[in-house]
Amino acid sequence: MAPIPITLLTGFLGSGKTTLLLSLLPQLQAQNPDYKLALLKNEFGDLAIDSQLAASSSISGVRELLNGCICCNLVGDIGPALEELERTIPGLDRVVIETSGSAFPATLAMEINRLGRATGGRYVLDGVITVIDVENWKGYEDTSYTAKVQAKFTDLIVFNKWEKAGERRFDECLDRLGDLEGVTVAWVKSDLGRVSSDLVFGIDGGLARELQDDAPDGHGHHHHSHDGGDNHQSEVEVLSLTLKSENTDATVDTEKLLQLLKEAPKDEIYRIKAILTASRPIPGSDEDVAAVEAPPGRARYILNWAFERWICTPMGAVEEHESSDGVVLRMTIILAQYESNKWKKKLESRGLVGLEGAIEGHLRIEKIV
Repeated sequence: MAPIPITLLTGFLGSGKTTLLLSLLPQLQAQNPDYKLALLKNEFGDLAIDSQLAASSSISGVRELLNGCICCNLVGDIGPALEELERTIPGLDRVVIETSGSAFPATLAMEINRLGRATGGRYVLDGVITVIDVENWKGYEDTSYTAKVQAKFTDLIVFNKWEKAGERRFDECLDRLGDLEGVTVAWVKSDLGRVSSDLVFGIDGGLARELQDDAPDGHGHHHHSHDGGDNHQSEVEVLSLTLKSENTDATVDTEKLLQLLKEAPKDEIYRIKAILTASRPIPGSDEDVAAVEAPPGRARYILNWAFERWICTPMGAVEEHESSDGVVLRMTIILAQYESNKWKKKLESRGLVGLEGAIEGHLRIEKIV
């Protein structure tokens, strides 16, 4: 039996990893309508958002690892998760592991190598893809150790969102990449988030040949600390919001929520993700993007905000993950270091997340990272 190729897809928060992945599916299935691709996704917080968005596409299966780092405390979950995907999807052709945006790809590559040996070659690392957000990379390249490590330990870099940033800004990103010692890596520019599947898959990743379990700690990609120094998880903080109501007709006040989306500064807040019940969708931020066709009346929506841009899409006929099922709103806010306490107080005092009309509800805000 041929081994199942595994592609690691990494990149900082909001770089466009899920968008890139969803653009690859139609290409694969145009070549083979029966092609079966599964997604193993790791995300900050305790809310499954992108996996539900992916499940509404033609991905054959999705497994999400929540509230932890896939290269640290969740690394032992990769093997069982792959077994579950293989068991539930007969004839699985490929698995993409999409990281939280704060994971060390070299550590994951070593784990895939170990699993391949332990299973007699059942899995093989196909390559490590890093997505870089050209438009906003300047916002974190000088402060994020993780972003630099992700760029260094990769087989292909996809420069995303360069169209609006312009060629000059793109050249600056290339210069910054050249600043990293010993880095010679292939790169490609996306076309509005799209890249040919022939470039992304089948690259015979160099890390698969080079990285072993006994790689030295000195390279900063194995047994890294969570107690200080280059602690990649401490680069961000996470707020988890839950809005409940005993009234089964309750809907989110989209006007107030829109105000939050407009006010959130990208140097303090990196991502806002939510699943919510609303009487109408929240208008997207980009005027050149066609408005989403809204279902009539109350409906469930998926909200994605990154670097002062957002889109709100109907959830559709997808089985909802238990992390958001049964509540009016579940939201994860990923913030820069030291910003969570200020925004927790602001959300609690200003009523930016609430219900429409006079319906009573209960909002709980917790700092979980």
